[in-house]
Amino acid sequence: MGKAVEQGKAADTTGLGLGLYLHVPFCARVCDFCNFYQERPEGDDFSRYIDGVARELALRPLPRRVDTVFWGGGTPGLLTARDLDTLGSCVRSALPAMPAEWTVEMAPASVRADKLRVLKELGVNRISIGVQSFDEATLVRLGRPHTRNQVDRAVALVEAAGFDNWSMDLMFALPGQGLEAWRADLGEAIRRGPAHFSTYCLTFEEDTALWVRMRRGEVEQRGEADEAVFYEMAWDALGDGGYDQYEVSNFARPGYACAHNLGTWRMQEWLGFGPSASSQAAGMRRTNVHDTEAWLAGVRAGEPRFAESTVLSDGILAQDAVIFGLRMNEGICVPRFRKRYPMAAWAEAEQLFSELAEEGLAMAEGGTIRLTRAGRLLADRIGLAVLERM
Repeated sequence: MGKAVEQGKAADTTGLGLGLYLHVPFCARVCDFCNFYQERPEGDDFSRYIDGVARELALRPLPRRVDTVFWGGGTPGLLTARDLDTLGSCVRSALPAMPAEWTVEMAPASVRADKLRVLKELGVNRISIGVQSFDEATLVRLGRPHTRNQVDRAVALVEAAGFDNWSMDLMFALPGQGLEAWRADLGEAIRRGPAHFSTYCLTFEEDTALWVRMRRGEVEQRGEADEAVFYEMAWDALGDGGYDQYEVSNFARPGYACAHNLGTWRMQEWLGFGPSASSQAAGMRRTNVHDTEAWLAGVRAGEPRFAESTVLSDGILAQDAVIFGLRMNEGICVPRFRKRYPMAAWAEAEQLFSELAEEGLAMAEGGTIRLTRAGRLLADRIGLAVLERM
């Protein structure tokens, strides 16, 4: 079990919204860019995993009503319809009431009518499809195990199953991808009419196949200026297509922003189940071990095993609240955050906000700080500045 690190007085988190995150660690293959914990299923892996989730839910009962549920991975849709039903029944039996939003991630090749029917009956009301690109050569370079035709089939099945709230993930600044190819991807995506988009700039994570290829000189990572052009093209195209940007990488039609992610970014509470899942609740932040067998051994012994365990202080929570809050178009209400996290380094934060405003990267209005368009393009750099200054 990971050792808790004392970081000071924890902020009062009572009365906050609660989310439930379930990590399903199975993938048919590992995409070249992905560094999430995952494994290829073999034999009775699905049933053993579901048994582990049931045990973990019993060991860590939910303290109150859950507002949102999110199944991520991995590829949750890789489970069979029967396994999805069993897993969903375990989760439902642990919930005090049905959540307002229940999301399940699915890879295009994993979408099947019988699976969608089971998810609908369980109460799932949001599907997130990992498309990444409509260009088949780009998909091959990313190591994505699906085709454009499978994307269209998946979309048709999701809509036929009655899911009007579905999201599409896209990636940009990819190896070999030019601006016109990205413009074409955006057009194809908008034409299919999802309620929500997540658009991610490619990052080269260590210990991935893409990282190895970069180190060998086979692919190059784009510079910040080049990436900015891709960002702005997406912002303009999606805005013209009727999607409101509510976070640097996320866009939605009115009323369809992802409630689970909003709760996370607003420093609400969430409980994570499954190997490598993270939790933030009751003044603690914990991450389950990144190993399915070790995770299973822990829950079977009645002693959940954590890779990390940290006592949350005002300072830690305020840093994250500012970093994630500035990534959102709504910005942050400084007086409210000062009241919520009174022991944080607000004098230093206020100085940073003033500097950002002077540089045209942020604007202040009635105690609320928001990044300008220029600031949102530098959100990662500003996040590092928050960590250094607060």
